[in-house]
Amino acid sequence: MQVTETLNEGLKHEFKISVPASDLDAKAGAKLVDLKDKVRLNGFRPGKVPVAHLKKIYGRSVMAETIDQTISDTNRQIFEDRGFRLAGEPKITMPTEKDQVEELLSGKTDLTYTVAIEVVPQIQLADFKSFSVEKPVVDVSDADVDDAIKRVSEGSRPYNAKAEGAAEKGDRVTISFKGTINGEAFEGGTGEGIQVVIGAGQFIPGFEEQLIGIGTGETRTLKVPFPKNYLNEKLAGQPAEFETTATLIEAPGEVTVDDEFAKTLGLESLDKLKELMRERLTAEFAGATRQKVKRALLDRLDESHKFEAPPSLVAEEFNLMWNSIKAEMDSTGKTFADEDTTEDAAKEEYQKIADRRVRLGLVLSEIGEKNKITVTDDEVSRAVIERARQMPGREKEVWDYYRSNAQALAQLRAPIYEDKVVDFVLELANVTEKKVSKDELFKDEDAEKTAA
Repeated sequence: MQVTETLNEGLKHEFKISVPASDLDAKAGAKLVDLKDKVRLNGFRPGKVPVAHLKKIYGRSVMAETIDQTISDTNRQIFEDRGFRLAGEPKITMPTEKDQVEELLSGKTDLTYTVAIEVVPQIQLADFKSFSVEKPVVDVSDADVDDAIKRVSEGSRPYNAKAEGAAEKGDRVTISFKGTINGEAFEGGTGEGIQVVIGAGQFIPGFEEQLIGIGTGETRTLKVPFPKNYLNEKLAGQPAEFETTATLIEAPGEVTVDDEFAKTLGLESLDKLKELMRERLTAEFAGATRQKVKRALLDRLDESHKFEAPPSLVAEEFNLMWNSIKAEMDSTGKTFADEDTTEDAAKEEYQKIADRRVRLGLVLSEIGEKNKITVTDDEVSRAVIERARQMPGREKEVWDYYRSNAQALAQLRAPIYEDKVVDFVLELANVTEKKVSKDELFKDEDAEKTAA
């Protein structure tokens, strides 16, 4: 066998391999001998079929199997000898002309092929003990608890019918309406007994504001355009008119946050409600803190590990993100101009994000592999159970889905593995706490999720 490296450019390599026909014939012959004891042919006793006869019947298929096995074994040996970790599937090029294929399957010519690969670079891990990471911490205040309870109470606010007077902002108006576009009714454009809180933003922009001043029994024609990014593409951007009648106007009442209010929520007392809200806020703040710390650590890992990421992996990651972005923009009607950018500029930015994600993924994988970090089946099972709990009534369906879908299980396993590697590095790093405000803790949360 002869192996010649024909390309060595960065992470890309290509080899030309030649395997003598005699080697292939010997391997195929061994397979035929092994086959002799397994096949049953009319006219021959078990195990007594001549190899020459088997070759006439099975020779081509056995040779094809031998060629596939030889390519697989040879490639694996080449990669192992050079310490290569492949970034993707090797690309194999073989003779395709009919005469060449026929001679190869007949054992009359050497096997010659090329294999092109892209490899994962060698990664020199940083000294994690030199890392300094700041951990933002927010204490849950009594005011935070009161604000949270206030938000809950808003959903339970009573409304009382107005004896007289027109609708004002904050009032709840019960309406019936018929919508038209260019004089034609459209699907979903009618409603009966619909309750609208003026100023709550439940309807398309401009609708609720035109209800201010309406009286009980009054009919108005509200003229509002559907937003350009409206989900229903047929209605998006269209000017509509709604013939609207107010059947009831109610003013908001006061909500008394006390033990009785807590009982309407299934709790024993106001103190229990406060205790529950404090627990929820503590968990929410802790989650935000975790995301900040993780982002800071990933930034530090990014800064400390600069290397060329495999182009094919970057392209794959970019395409996944870009296709998702384009699909979202198509569904909402948004343009790059709406985001104060251009398509080329957006592509350049997401190309950088894709490169960062791939490099960080390789670094985290290297850390995990070198430190024998693994995800147990029990940890994955707990993640599946947690997903099932999020869908009451469909628990078995969720469980069966994950248990029968290896790819879905892998998607659950990946973030668990990443978090375990992050925790490992944080144990070595110098983590210092810093008291911050709630606004600082949640600042730029969406941007961080995009870049991480």
